[in-house]
Amino acid sequence: MGATWYYSRVGDSACIPSTASAVPTAVPAAVPTTTATPRHSALVRVTHWITTLCFFALLVSGAEIVISHPRFYWGETGNDLTPTLFKLPIPASRNLVPTGYGYVLPDQNGWSRYLHFQSAWLLVFTGLLYVVFGLWNGHFRRNLLPEGADLSWRALSTSIASHLRFERPIAAEASSYNVLQRLSYLFVIFILFPFVIWTGLAMSPAFVSAVPAAVNVLGGQQSARTLHFFVSLALVLFLLVHVGMVWFAGFRSRMRAMITGTVITGRAATTKEGA
Repeated sequence: MGATWYYSRVGDSACIPSTASAVPTAVPAAVPTTTATPRHSALVRVTHWITTLCFFALLVSGAEIVISHPRFYWGETGNDLTPTLFKLPIPASRNLVPTGYGYVLPDQNGWSRYLHFQSAWLLVFTGLLYVVFGLWNGHFRRNLLPEGADLSWRALSTSIASHLRFERPIAAEASSYNVLQRLSYLFVIFILFPFVIWTGLAMSPAFVSAVPAAVNVLGGQQSARTLHFFVSLALVLFLLVHVGMVWFAGFRSRMRAMITGTVITGRAATTKEGA
């Protein structure tokens, strides 16, 4: 009887769960993972970097051209003996240009003009390819054309205030442009770039002889040169703001997206034992 009672107690205790087994299984912490979201097509990336190189070459060579004659006029003619509309307070690279300085800078006008014209034509062909591609596959309509709700005063004021406060972009903006980006890109692509090309061609004697109206509308070749200078300054300002915003929003991620075409974003994935 004693043995029977003992084995009965042992068997009953085996059916009762222990304290360790009664504690619920803890859910493991979230495992950080990443996901790659398509962002820029191959043609957009290629034309972007070609445009970047061309713009840098145009900026350097254009600065050298301006140094050769840092005086600007309005109308058809302008030279060393005519009054200026304005002049840059820098020495020239030519002795005959009156700038008020007792010395001149080294003359680099030869290679700078060749580089300027070659880079300009490469930029024109690259821009035409980008525009044709964007119209053909709906890139402008899908990625750059703002929606009606985005153009409301409330949406615009909110976006402007956010930029003025230097707020970091939200995660959703890594895969799409905000309204200010869309408007500024459309303005640069369809207003500033065509106008800087137009004013540049208006200074070409060969082009003007074939299309005289191109320079007559602007008021003359010297007017075209002056307008070309101001539009170039506007493009440089856009470039500075663009690079600054890329740096502020996350330089590595934005550069990676423009090189690889994808945006890497973090995502928390949870797993449960025995689920």
